[in-house]
Amino acid sequence: MIMNTESENLTGEARQFQECFQRIRDQIGEVIVGQERVVEAAVTAILCGGNVLLEGVPGLGKTELVKAMGRVLALDFKRIQFTPDLMPADIIGTNIMTQGPNGMYQFEFRQGPIFTQLLLADEINRATPKTQAALLETMQEGSVTAAGKTFQLEQPFFVLATQNPIEQEGTYPLPEAQLDRFMFKVVVPFLNRDELNEVVKRTILSEAAVVEKAVDGRGILAMRETLDRVVVADPMRDFAVRLVLATHPEVAEASERVKQFVRWGASPRATQALIRSARVRALACGREHVAFEDIKYYAREVLGHRILLNYDGQAENIDLGELVDELVTSLPESA
Repeated sequence: MIMNTESENLTGEARQFQECFQRIRDQIGEVIVGQERVVEAAVTAILCGGNVLLEGVPGLGKTELVKAMGRVLALDFKRIQFTPDLMPADIIGTNIMTQGPNGMYQFEFRQGPIFTQLLLADEINRATPKTQAALLETMQEGSVTAAGKTFQLEQPFFVLATQNPIEQEGTYPLPEAQLDRFMFKVVVPFLNRDELNEVVKRTILSEAAVVEKAVDGRGILAMRETLDRVVVADPMRDFAVRLVLATHPEVAEASERVKQFVRWGASPRATQALIRSARVRALACGREHVAFEDIKYYAREVLGHRILLNYDGQAENIDLGELVDELVTSLPESA
């Protein structure tokens, strides 16, 4: 009887999750034309506590996406434009000397723009590695350490970083350790003819769209609690594990192309990301359990930036997204 009640409760919560997910996606779609996959990945990541790296040429609406998410999710939003002269203190904050009520001078910590809930790290690869590293603790731990004191950031906290794939002069590519902190890397495609026409109509020929709040921060945290109860059967978990292992050239599950072109495969964080995103996908489809299709759905976004090509792979200009797609289709669901 208790089991039936718990199952009914989860079914009801799954239905509410599905409706809320669709509402969030629809409201953001009032501002962002096309880019359904990008919007879906960003919403999925914030719901399960991940961060996203967007790669695309300027002008595709990456900043507008974060602004729209801030309004729809009722979260505090800040933007940092990364430049070569940006210092860690410009992001985290710094101690300044102030005069207290008694006339004595004292140090006071002034918080930087990282103290927010929704952070846009624009062109993150233009900052030096020292400044890029300032984001590591916040992305992984949700906290900031400055002057020997640790500050907890208000949850939910979400970093959406962008980088331009075309102009690489004077940039600092993100190291593997920091790339691994991003749950997804999403390539933002260019718009087609119909979508470009719609952009012009929405931004120039008519009034700007007004979006409504779909959920707030407390609601997002409640949705995360529902995610923790989604059933992940042993075969599904094992498939995610085998999919990650298949990216390592020294493992038996690896394909011939992986053995030929890959130097190092995805980390254990990739397995965690596959399961977490699969839970969101399952609930968004109205199911309380994870299916194989859910694990496969975000494989390209989870694994693509965590695989390192060897010299042959770089010389052959191997597309990592296509390589991941090959693994997903060729790997048997049961072993």
